[in-house]
Amino acid sequence: MARWLAAELVRARPEAPGARTLTLRIPGWPGHLPGQHVDVRLTAPDGYHAERSYSLAAPAAGDLVQLTVQRVPGGEVSPYLVDTLPLGAFIEIRGPVGGWFVWEPSESPVFLVGGGAGIVPLMAMVRAHRGAGCAAPLRLIYSVREPGGRYYRDELDQPGEGRTRVDLLYTRRAPAGFPRPVGRLTAADLADHTGPPSSGVTCYVCGPTGFVEAAAELLVGAGYAPGVVRTERFGPSGG
Repeated sequence: MARWLAAELVRARPEAPGARTLTLRIPGWPGHLPGQHVDVRLTAPDGYHAERSYSLAAPAAGDLVQLTVQRVPGGEVSPYLVDTLPLGAFIEIRGPVGGWFVWEPSESPVFLVGGGAGIVPLMAMVRAHRGAGCAAPLRLIYSVREPGGRYYRDELDQPGEGRTRVDLLYTRRAPAGFPRPVGRLTAADLADHTGPPSSGVTCYVCGPTGFVEAAAELLVGAGYAPGVVRTERFGPSGG
């Protein structure tokens, strides 16, 4: 198992209400792939440890890694990372972790479906796809409750030179004039935004458990082979 490494917070920005993106410098970081995650450990003055796992939000960049953390009310770790951790402070990171829910730049199409904070590992894939200049299409459906809850708004609003398509779904409140009625992901959304499954495509689905199970079922129902649908889910963990 990878060892714990000291990680210094060098940049931070609010991503959405209750969410913060952290850039950490980790000397000796071995690198990672889009879709992987890390373990974060906090240690109290009395020696008590609390650990949680967080997805990496950006491709590897030397000794820098980026996480986006959503505050879980009453949690032990996320409220500190979102509200308190100051620039220059150190935490401990272990990883990278995971070898199934990963994507590497290729010339095969990729289809991403994210719900809420499940956009985080998918954003690492979007950034890697753009950074590598992949010619194959990337499609992303991002389901979020309301406009203010969107992560990475500026980047996802960029057209991606025609190779990246991002479609938004709002489940509770949409902006004025938004063409799609609010509601959960449906089979019609998949048909409207992606068409029939194309050869060589791999699907990545991330979000709360209920969202992931429903989206994976819709994808298989739309004709995607179960073997090309990779899922990552999260649920209550104590935050």
